[in-house]
Amino acid sequence: MEEYLILMRLDLLTKEAQPSPEQMEVYMKMYHDWVGGIAAQNKFSGGRGLSTEGKVLKANNVITDGPYAETKESLAGFIIVKAKDFDEAVSMAKACPILLGEGNSVEVRKISSVHQTA
Repeated sequence: MEEYLILMRLDLLTKEAQPSPEQMEVYMKMYHDWVGGIAAQNKFSGGRGLSTEGKVLKANNVITDGPYAETKESLAGFIIVKAKDFDEAVSMAKACPILLGEGNSVEVRKISSVHQTA
């Protein structure tokens, strides 16, 4: 089994795009059910949500507020899953309830290490 990162992007900044507390409760249940289904298969390795605050560092010591405040699509969080191949990881990601929102997206990336462990 390989590990894959599922990145979830949605509009966290535009006031009109934010769900009501009731909608958020429904969405969070859907999200937890989705992650729970992956965990039930012993294929969930972890994950986190991300705040809207951050800094972006660029070459020549340029530091700006971020992440990418000029775009509506913000990185909201990620999970790491175990899958036999890309197709299986994509299949898991297709069921992400984030995709039910207009303009939202999910990205799947295989995790590969450039670091050697001792």
